[in-house]
Formats: sequence, C-alpha cells, structure tokens
Amino acid sequence: MKKETFEDAIPKPSNIYFKLWKAKQEIGKINKSADNPFFKSKYADLNTILDVVEPILHKYNLILLQPIKDCKVYSVIFDCENGEQLQSYIDLPVINDPQKLGGCISYFRRYSLQSLLSLSMQDDDANDVTQHVKQQKPKMSQERFDAGLLKIEQGKLSVDVFKKAIEGFELSDVQSKALLLL
Repeated sequence: MKKETFEDAIPKPSNIYFKLWKAKQEIGKINKSADNPFFKSKYADLNTILDVVEPILHKYNLILLQPIKDCKVYSVIFDCENGEQLQSYIDLPVINDPQKLGGCISYFRRYSLQSLLSLSMQDDDANDVTQHVKQQKPKMSQERFDAGLLKIEQGKLSVDVFKKAIEGFELSDVQSKALLLL
C-alpha cells in the first residue's frame, strides 16, 4: 500500500478565489521601475506588471486575458481547470488619433489589472524588479490538520511526513499542542 503524503490527504479548494489568494501571496509588491518624466515620478509599467504576475497566475492554471470589447478594455482572469473567471473593465473614451488611443489602451490595461488583483506598488530602490516582499505563512485550517491526524491514525501517513508538510503553515495554539503529543 502506497503511503500518502500529508498534502495528498488534505482536500484542496479548487475555486478561482482560492487560487488567486495563493497567487497573491507570491506576487507581493511590484517595484515602480519606469520613469514618468512629465510628473518626475516612477511607476510600474504594464510589461513589468505582466512579467511578475503572469508566471505566478500560470502556476495556478490561471490565465490573464485583456481583450477590447464593446468600447471597453477588459482584464479577465480565467481558470483553465473549471472555467471560472473574474473581470474588471474600463470604458474607452472616444479618441480619433490611433496613437493616443493605443496609449490609452495600455494605460487602461495596466490600471484594470492593478485593480482586479489589488496590486500594491513600492518604489524601486535599485533592487531587482521582480523581488517580492516576504509573505506570512498561511494558516492551517483545523479541518486540514484533523485530516492529517486521521491519516496518521489509519497508518497511511507517518508522523515525520506530517510534521514536514505542515512546516509551511502557521498553526493555532491547539494544533501546536497536539503536535507535542505525537
């Protein structure tokens, strides 16, 4: 009989909100690396944001689409596993100059994506553009913790594998005390 790992024993939510929660823990803050000479300030340009965000979204089987439809610029995050999606959009103004319209579209893509993911920016202080802020550990739910304990009791999971698997989680006082009894 193959022993399952603790992670195998834990039911994992598969909805888009859980996946985005996991992705946002990895995204952190995005550095402002582009210069705005008009305002003498820095900002995170669209390419910088996409370079940081897209690989992390892909890791969770999420894809970012930014179509223009019905005179709106959309940012859509689509879950490739279950078809769920979240979207944000901004109405395009009527502009007859294609170059100005293109700039407006890029600007709106950046802001609708920042809004959809609630991205925060930090000033670039010569650090790597993709350097992220260290995030707190996710909390271990009691249900997941109990499922692991049940697998140990059933002989399907070793105590050592269980302890190793929960290292990445913040435990409650009750869970920490339960570990001492193993």
